[in-house]
Amino acid sequence: MGTVFSLDVRGGEPRAVRAALEAAVAGLHRVDEVFSTYREDSQISRLARGELTVGECDPEVAEVLELAAEAERTSDGWFSPRYRGRLDPTGIVKGWAAERAARTLAAAGATGVSVNGGGDVQLLGAPGAQRPWRVGVSDPLRPGGLAAVVSAAGADELAVATSGTAERGDHIVDPRTGRSAVTDLIAVTVVAPRLTWADCWATAAFAMGSRQALAWLESLPDVEALLITAGDEVRCTGGLAARLG
Repeated sequence: MGTVFSLDVRGGEPRAVRAALEAAVAGLHRVDEVFSTYREDSQISRLARGELTVGECDPEVAEVLELAAEAERTSDGWFSPRYRGRLDPTGIVKGWAAERAARTLAAAGATGVSVNGGGDVQLLGAPGAQRPWRVGVSDPLRPGGLAAVVSAAGADELAVATSGTAERGDHIVDPRTGRSAVTDLIAVTVVAPRLTWADCWATAAFAMGSRQALAWLESLPDVEALLITAGDEVRCTGGLAARLG
């Protein structure tokens, strides 16, 4: 998926957790094989070229495309499973894959799981008694600095996803024009229970621009967000403060 994944797993019976860890890592590699738009022989590439039908692909392809369609509806088209007119569900695959890996480990008995895919993180359980998971949010205008620290205290599951230009440049497209999004934002961080959705909402919100994005994110249940503009203005949803620390 063009990025590095790291997994932090606590508790559980060692052999069961080790087996689940191996299965989770194998699953991430399989996702890359199936969904990579850089592989000519991947199922998603062949599907885009009309060489396969959805029914001929692995069941995960239909699952991801259904989730992507839901994200497109919820965002009023600001999230799209297409890139410059071509089928490309990349915007949802990484978050979905990381969340699936985390749940595989939790199902095996791990009491604390953190799966980080290129800076987007799914957290389940806790790393220890009275010790919540904490995620630092990079400051896009000050390399090496933090814009905020998100705490998962009191939450059995929490995800943190960021979209922006600091790491990868202008890579987010406005689905209405097919061109790079023209936006006053430089980064959007979304906090939600599931990384599948946090990843999508961060991408969609970035393309919208700060004013529309903030109002839309406020309307979503169980979602908080931090928005940073190119002018170094910080905007937050009303409940984000309760998640900082």
